[in-house]
Amino acid sequence: MERVISVRHTDVLVIGGGPAGLNAAMAAVDCGAEVTLVDSADRLGGQLVKQTHKFFGSKREHAGTRGIEIAATLAEKVGSHPRIRTMLRSEALGYYPDGVVALEQDEKWIKIKPKRLVVATGASEKFLAFPNNDLPGIYGAGAVQTLMNVYGVVPGKRVVMVGAGNIGLIVSYQLRQAGVEVAAVVEAMPQIGGYAVHASKIRRLGIPILVSHSVKEAIGREQLEKVVVWKLDQNWQGIPGTEIEFEADVLCLAVGLSPTVDLLWQAGCRMAYVPELGGHVPWYDENQRTSVETIYVAGDAAGVEEASSAMLTGRIAGLSAAMSLGLGGDGAAQLEVARKELAALRAGPAGEKIRAGLAKLRGSGVVAC
Repeated sequence: MERVISVRHTDVLVIGGGPAGLNAAMAAVDCGAEVTLVDSADRLGGQLVKQTHKFFGSKREHAGTRGIEIAATLAEKVGSHPRIRTMLRSEALGYYPDGVVALEQDEKWIKIKPKRLVVATGASEKFLAFPNNDLPGIYGAGAVQTLMNVYGVVPGKRVVMVGAGNIGLIVSYQLRQAGVEVAAVVEAMPQIGGYAVHASKIRRLGIPILVSHSVKEAIGREQLEKVVVWKLDQNWQGIPGTEIEFEADVLCLAVGLSPTVDLLWQAGCRMAYVPELGGHVPWYDENQRTSVETIYVAGDAAGVEEASSAMLTGRIAGLSAAMSLGLGGDGAAQLEVARKELAALRAGPAGEKIRAGLAKLRGSGVVAC
């Protein structure tokens, strides 16, 4: 790897080009900041580039628009802005005590020292432990979406979906749209976690949703051939004699996400384990600022939510970062609007989990790491 000695400077460095990072970059630059946006992919948009369903929320959060269209709109705005330097195919490798962020791009070592840093690194998929969980044909839901919606490749002929949250339900519907049979949706919780509108579409297609069930084992020689599920008791243990066997060449796991927070650990941010937010997350205030006053967090790295929430937390982080540099114009008014929209989005039963998580994070109900 070629080493570059000189250090680049920028007002705001945004790491992550998904819905949170794109909105953070636009918000910061609209306040007058010079912005550098870094992403490891070869295109902007993050998870939006594989989301073909229409969004909920308000018009400002692109309600009624498909994720792939939102990605294209945001990427065009960011990519064409003269004060945003976009660095694709770039990995953030480390954060150093002097505030320098080390990157690798095209086998070159690059150092950037921002005045403010916004971490919008998203989340990674969780997995399940069961016998033969390493058989070919077992995927995370994000991988299935990438195959189908980005590359136009179906993962197999017959799928068992594990997880009845929004991701599991949406991907199940997309599989059927692509001509793939969905044998069943399996959910460990006693109730469906996703929106009723998504569950209703699945049921209208005749796909059974088995709550209080999980995977007992996968069966196959060189690849997945069958999936055995069983009912769970109140202690989350499988009940012998309740096994159901499905023939399937694909087992799709939509069992949650873990915030990607490696850089925040390195930076010395105060961290806490909050299950409602997906795992370890940094402490942060209503401006998305962490315990390290120059570092902000947005999107799933701050707690796993929907993309609409990620866009708003990104906007809040970008505005706050720029305003802390003495920039802003009407940033204070924009910030207040964004906070109100985020509170409205988190209101009601659907936002109960994230509200509980934030109460723990900012209150006394969690032990900091």
